Amino acid sequence: MVEDVIEPMDLRFSEDELEERREHITSFISETVAAANADGVVLGLSGGIDSTTVAHLAVEELGADAVHGLVLPASVSSEENMSDAERVAQMLEIEYDVIEIDPVVDVLTDAYPEAEADQLAVGNARARVRGVLNYMVANHESRVVLGTGNRAEAMVGYFTKYGDQAVDCNPIGNLYKQQVRQLASALGVPDDLVEKTPTAELWADQTDEAEMGVGYDTLDAVLALHIDGDLSTAATARNLDIDETVVETVHDLHEASAHKRSMPPAPDPL
Repeated sequence: MVEDVIEPMDLRFSEDELEERREHITSFISETVAAANADGVVLGLSGGIDSTTVAHLAVEELGADAVHGLVLPASVSSEENMSDAERVAQMLEIEYDVIEIDPVVDVLTDAYPEAEADQLAVGNARARVRGVLNYMVANHESRVVLGTGNRAEAMVGYFTKYGDQAVDCNPIGNLYKQQVRQLASALGVPDDLVEKTPTAELWADQTDEAEMGVGYDTLDAVLALHIDGDLSTAATARNLDIDETVVETVHDLHEASAHKRSMPPAPDPL
């Protein structure tokens, strides 16, 4: 993994900006539910900071009765993360279900055993099974599915297509990881959840930063200056005191994942 810069670029909001963003997100959640004429929301709870933050925001705006959490463990899931996921649900006093996804994934690998040894293919299948379960519950209960992805992940395609981003909306989709942590702290999320190591748990001992090859503090900063901003590769590297190859890595991830941020393409009209 590429190490983070020693002094992370400060992307945090002022207190007034943070409150404005908080109100904007909660209003967005209720407007999305109202537009769908839905009875509430469903979201997957992973025990990580992103899903925890979205759950807090949803309860703040809609009330606990309108939020249904799903804890969806697999054999590769850590007991700590699944325990944290249940802790969040209990802390917020929301309804939640624990559904083991291995039996469903096993059906898929039994149907196509050629892929069973393919770590990435099976990992993505786990994410897609979780998405299917989210929507089954949402359809049954007339709810919408809340996504838990942040801006940093979206910009570099760090999500499973039709998996963890098979959702109706992304309440924190415009926040860099650093800003998610700031908002979570303001919402009263326990420090151990705010600071825990992010993982999609697509396979055993997987972490986001190791898989991407860059830490979130550096990723946020490069995105803000080079992808969302207009600094060149060299200027971004100088500004952050990092190697240009790190900036190029983030740029390549962004370019290669463009298809994930767009509707499936169709031929141009004749």
